[in-house]
Amino acid sequence: MTEPLVSRMRAFGTTIFAEMSALAVQTGAINLGQGFPDTDGPAAMLDRAVQAITSGANQYPPGPGLLELRQAVAEHRSAHYGLDYEANGEVLVTVGATEAIAAAVLALCEPGDEVIAFEPYYDSYAASIALAQARLVAVTMRPVEGRFTFDPDELRAAVTPRTRAILVNSPHNPTGTVFTRDELAVIAALCQEYGLTAITDEVYEHLTFDGVEHVPLATLPGMRERTVMISSAGKTFSVTGWKTGWVCAPAPLVTAVQTVKQFLTFTASAPWQLAVAYGLRHELDWVSALRAGLQDKRDRLMEGLVAAGFEVFGPAGTYFVQTDIRPLGFTDGLELTRRLPELAGVVAIPTQVFYDHPERGSHFVRFAFCKKDEVIDEAVTRLKRLSSG
Repeated sequence: MTEPLVSRMRAFGTTIFAEMSALAVQTGAINLGQGFPDTDGPAAMLDRAVQAITSGANQYPPGPGLLELRQAVAEHRSAHYGLDYEANGEVLVTVGATEAIAAAVLALCEPGDEVIAFEPYYDSYAASIALAQARLVAVTMRPVEGRFTFDPDELRAAVTPRTRAILVNSPHNPTGTVFTRDELAVIAALCQEYGLTAITDEVYEHLTFDGVEHVPLATLPGMRERTVMISSAGKTFSVTGWKTGWVCAPAPLVTAVQTVKQFLTFTASAPWQLAVAYGLRHELDWVSALRAGLQDKRDRLMEGLVAAGFEVFGPAGTYFVQTDIRPLGFTDGLELTRRLPELAGVVAIPTQVFYDHPERGSHFVRFAFCKKDEVIDEAVTRLKRLSSG
């Protein structure tokens, strides 16, 4: 039998998250790989979901999403960023940010078009671009003064007559970088000069640390009209399993994305939509406390990783700490993470799988700190075996 999978998808296979989470289960290792918290979101929001189920909100919601959630998203964008979107026509509810990104790429890219993304990039970006029969053009982020950033000249050189869009993830997974206003201005200038659409993945928008500000690209002059702004409830409210996201953009862009989205999942779960609408309106103080707690967890893990012998890059946002494994005598992150359950009883993610140029990230490994303190402490104790063995 010939290979049934279409050729453009054969390079993907099982995601690294599925592989490493399965490895954690098989070995009993502590899972600091996949980015999901081990505690629940705000109790009142969870109760709102239960109430929605028991009160009969269990059938198809409208294709664009329930108006209550679309209004709550619009209110949130206006209150936090001064961005005004119409709930009818400029807000679309999706099955998480992953679907929103896929639908946006499929809607906006013709076969042969190019999409710029910053590597290391979240793995669904490459798959979505391949599904669209477009081409990903990677611009590498490198450590500069303790944080990962890009070279503006390399970004400009990546633009060609075939470039259709730039995918911008900030706060950035997996490096933890939060793009500065100056960095975003470079991206915005290129978008306007070359007529490009920006697709922004902002799922960690509320999870920034040390007073660092998250600046949506759409807030920069001239960018609202050319930005597909994507976020979700999963990280903000610690409900990653709810898969409830949204797109905010001018009506023509939302219409394009919805045209594709309706044939992917049609619509998203009504109970979660009602609960998330409640969360956006009533639980942002809970989110502030979450952010403060995550900052403490970040510091706890960073201190432990340094003590274990890693070089550590302090993240300004997200769930993740990026490390360099070379001080411990390792050079291949994929090889190390596959052996890490045996060597230290911990699972992590090799950053090189998020690169078009894996050799540029082969010595980086990502650890998640969205876990209970006692889990982080035990993981650090185990990781110290790497330097003492």
